[in-house]
Amino acid sequence: MTTYAVLSEGLEKRFGEVRALRGLDLAVPEGSVCGVLGPNGAGKTTAVRVLTTLLVPDAGSARVAGCDLVRDPAGVRRGIGVTGQYASVDGELTGAQNLRLFAKLLRAPRTRADELLERFALTEAADRPARTYSGGMRRRLDLAASLLVPPKVLFLDEPTTGLDPHSRNGIWDAVRELASDGTTVLLTTQYLEEADQLADDIVLIDEGRAAHRGTPSELKAMIGSYAEVVVADPAGLRAAASVLDQLTGAEPALDTERRAVGAVSNDATLTLPRLVRELDAAGVLIVDATLRPPTLDQVFLRLTDNRKELAV
Repeated sequence: MTTYAVLSEGLEKRFGEVRALRGLDLAVPEGSVCGVLGPNGAGKTTAVRVLTTLLVPDAGSARVAGCDLVRDPAGVRRGIGVTGQYASVDGELTGAQNLRLFAKLLRAPRTRADELLERFALTEAADRPARTYSGGMRRRLDLAASLLVPPKVLFLDEPTTGLDPHSRNGIWDAVRELASDGTTVLLTTQYLEEADQLADDIVLIDEGRAAHRGTPSELKAMIGSYAEVVVADPAGLRAAASVLDQLTGAEPALDTERRAVGAVSNDATLTLPRLVRELDAAGVLIVDATLRPPTLDQVFLRLTDNRKELAV
């Protein structure tokens, strides 16, 4: 029987006339990484603020880390760690001073602060003021602070926003290590690749509700594959697009002068040999033709009904 670290039903939150959450249902199994995606303004950050007791829901119920969100918010806070969108460390204190101060406030042993400095590769910079740290170092220090008392559930609200790829990979490695140790992680992110790399399950929030959920593979299967054709002569691109239109039933994107991409809605009859035969019958000379799964970016754009789907 599945045990859930985060379980919410019908969560609602209003700010005046704005309904930020409109009956949000979440079910995050213990020891998993749940990626929460959604367009700007969809309610992701509001959901995190409610589930971490920073906001009181207007309706609905939830249990987080085994405690009732409304009846026992102190119990919830004892069981969670939170890293927000922006590092909350004091720039005038050194890295070591920041962690030791947090450790004292949380009644954690000082040795725990030193362990985390080493774990997050901050030992050499431990005696430098945090204001001299790079963005990635500040994020690692912030993440370390949230782990001084090992949480049952760790909330990461867009933890790699603004970081360079190297720093982002460092945070990813830390999240993977935490998950392997049994910590439940709820991750909100704007980076679709991040969710694809880290999440066991993904919840797509749209207009304050959980609109879609599943593993990355399950969500990709919802919109089918993509047919991509690269023509030998730009003059043949329109003919190739016409073939894709007939085969997929959707107007393909023409993203270069020689490449056309069309969505395939789980049509098992459309195989690569059939695609090549149809192009040959239409007199289209091709350099390349392929059927490939969608990226999570394409899933996101399709499922949130964005204006123009990208051919990535």
